[in-house]
Amino acid sequence: MHVLLLNQAFYPDVVATAQMGKDLADHLVRQGHSVSAIASRSIYGQSGASLPKRETVDGIEIHRVGFSLFGKSSIFARILDFLFFYLLATVRLLTMKRPDVVIAYTTPPFIMLAALVCRALRGSKAVYWVMDLYPDLPVACGVMKPESALTGFLERTHRYLLFHADATVVLGRCMREKVLSKHIPPNRLVMIPVWSDLHLTSEQQAGQSQGRSLGQATREAMGVAPGEFLVMYSGNLGLGHDARTMAEAIKLLRDERSIRFVFVGGGKRRKEIQDFAEREGLTNVRFEPYRPREEIADSLSAADLHLISLKEGVEGIMVPSKLFGIMAVGRASVFIGHPESEIARVLDETGSGVTVREGDAAKLADAIRELARDRAKCAAMGVKAREGLKGAYDQTTACDAWAALLERLTAPDDDPRKSEHPALAAPIWNPNPWHTTHAS
Repeated sequence: MHVLLLNQAFYPDVVATAQMGKDLADHLVRQGHSVSAIASRSIYGQSGASLPKRETVDGIEIHRVGFSLFGKSSIFARILDFLFFYLLATVRLLTMKRPDVVIAYTTPPFIMLAALVCRALRGSKAVYWVMDLYPDLPVACGVMKPESALTGFLERTHRYLLFHADATVVLGRCMREKVLSKHIPPNRLVMIPVWSDLHLTSEQQAGQSQGRSLGQATREAMGVAPGEFLVMYSGNLGLGHDARTMAEAIKLLRDERSIRFVFVGGGKRRKEIQDFAEREGLTNVRFEPYRPREEIADSLSAADLHLISLKEGVEGIMVPSKLFGIMAVGRASVFIGHPESEIARVLDETGSGVTVREGDAAKLADAIRELARDRAKCAAMGVKAREGLKGAYDQTTACDAWAALLERLTAPDDDPRKSEHPALAAPIWNPNPWHTTHAS
């Protein structure tokens, strides 16, 4: 089976979609399948082209096209970059060795159209891997008006993609519910969650020297004193996230000398917190750049507690992936968002964290203060987090589900697995008992 991954970001990029794509590609290669990827020559969000046009990495043949002219300087600039990628990626898809199945992501939005063109002209199967819903996301963030003609056109386009994909993969229950609200038949959907690698921390821990625990060197590099309670936000802090509540909580905790905050990563909303901290003269918060993937486990392990954020109204439109890396390193989380979102459900079901509502900075500060004073309770949540990952949100479980789906789709018509095609069966992912009523 020849599988083609179509997304603007791929290895060596560090954004979540690039990492998940590499994980899936590695898994499929280990199972003996042929895997290719079409991606941009630019690192996501940066201008210029720094990556080679073609290379083979770990058995994956990577084709890179175009380059970013403008990075993320403005919405109009991003649209121009997207259009450039659409054109060149589609041409490459139609001229390279024919894939048996194309997995199209949502960066750029509607790149799934290229997969449908390839199916029409070359007979490849087309799978839609929905990372974010468009135009739902810009509407929810106030970038587009819900009743505009453009929004209506994009919504009709998106429903066309959802309806005509051979299979649509969603990331969680709230996303599945959102897609079903668009009148998409439930038997067209497969739910496979975001994941993390359970083996990553144990391998890195084994490589630690001089008796130092995972994350200790990072804490020292960040200037965290022994005994201080480190609260971390790791990854992108963009338009779909709530920065204000976190900023206000940091201010409320400014006199708690044992509590420190660090933001590792980037994004438009991160600058809001940086500007807020500067205006308020806050000295209990620090800002660090993205970490390379090989350092992520160490970076996440440096924290005692992690923050996760999603603006209310965005639940189901996107599902933050950072939770599952946090669970893999055995750390507790506080989620700022709606209690019906996938992240809140997972934290509640596994006992690995708490949820506070957007705008309730006082409750967020109280939750952090309580866990900082009761380190044993916080550590116990971290243990539950890692246990909750196993068999549900770990890389092997999720990638096995992906492989099973792709093998069904590409099997001959007389193969018994065709009876398990997602258009004829319930979603294939149901690793833990608590998902039975929600996912079926």
